[in-house]
Amino acid sequence: MPRRVTGGARERWPRARVSRNITLRGGEMTAVALLTYARPAPTARKLCATLAIVGSFDGTHIGGSLWRAATLLGINTAKFDVNDAGGNRILRAAIWRFGDRRPPRMHGFAKSILEGCRRSGPEILIATGAAPLTRSVLRRSRSMGIVCVNYSTDDPWNPALRASWHLRLLPEYDVVFTTRRANIENFAAIGCSDVRYLPFGYDERLFCRPARSLDELAPEVLFVGGADGDRAAFMTEFLRTGPRVALVGGYWERFPALRPYALGKRSPESLCAMTAAAKVNLCLVRRANRDGHVMRSFEIAALGGCMLAENTAEHREILGPDGEAVVYFSTAREAAERARLLLADPAERARLSAAVRTRISRGAHTYRDRLVSILKAAARIRHVRCGPDQSAGQ
Repeated sequence: MPRRVTGGARERWPRARVSRNITLRGGEMTAVALLTYARPAPTARKLCATLAIVGSFDGTHIGGSLWRAATLLGINTAKFDVNDAGGNRILRAAIWRFGDRRPPRMHGFAKSILEGCRRSGPEILIATGAAPLTRSVLRRSRSMGIVCVNYSTDDPWNPALRASWHLRLLPEYDVVFTTRRANIENFAAIGCSDVRYLPFGYDERLFCRPARSLDELAPEVLFVGGADGDRAAFMTEFLRTGPRVALVGGYWERFPALRPYALGKRSPESLCAMTAAAKVNLCLVRRANRDGHVMRSFEIAALGGCMLAENTAEHREILGPDGEAVVYFSTAREAAERARLLLADPAERARLSAAVRTRISRGAHTYRDRLVSILKAAARIRHVRCGPDQSAGQ
């Protein structure tokens, strides 16, 4: 049984039992719902006895983090992998580009979710991002007493991600949680009746102290994230006067000037080791996503990485003022200058690393905490809709 060490005391993870796969046929495809049974935690059980999650579950995707959090809370969980709606790679790429970014097997997948919910009987369904559901499936799910929640992790109005079918679907959810304050009014404008800000968090199973040391030379400066155009321009400017930076993530090799620094994608285990070992961790938001913070804002902090973060209102709210636990920058030139100062001051790096780890680890920022926030909101909705007897996880 896996264990985690916190504050020198050994904490046991709850035992979990995973059922056999339940194969559900819908339309032209077959989706697989994996139902996980876990030892119930009394408080969580009062909020929700059975949960359904629709999302991606591999790597560091939030669907997987919520599923692990549900297991730790002792909640029986059916998970539906959105990759089952994708079809073959060529068809998926063509429809993504010319078909409003609609997954090829979306309708069959959505119907199979409804069938899966009939079998597993969840009280709450959480869909992450642009999960391929349909209006009829959401309405029928709600008619069955299921509270339908969307955890909006990317900005639906990002030009690179915008899909009309998803925007039309969003008002059908009982509540939408968004990781950015910048688009709350946009959700309200399209008819979403209940919109709430809920930041990213960190996965305590994935982003704990690395179990092994780094197998390669520790980077002086590390950045983890995809190569958006504005990020590529930032890195090009940063490297003119700043130290060498290791770039982990997709598409950096597309930029010739940055290709020598590109390391490709890495596993969660490798990311942990690299983050903990790097002397400075750069944290940039995605401008096209209107981010005020990103997943790495919490992951770096949870690992005790020395963080050089983009100066935003959400970062200051989460991480504190400049110099207390992190150092901020507003431009690439300023980032390069402050990175050099940090590299020359090991004692200051150590102080910042300890301070940011303490701040985040004591601040209820795990995905277990985020899931509890979602479940509390959903339980209140369920209480109003179904009455107290059916809203207590029975």
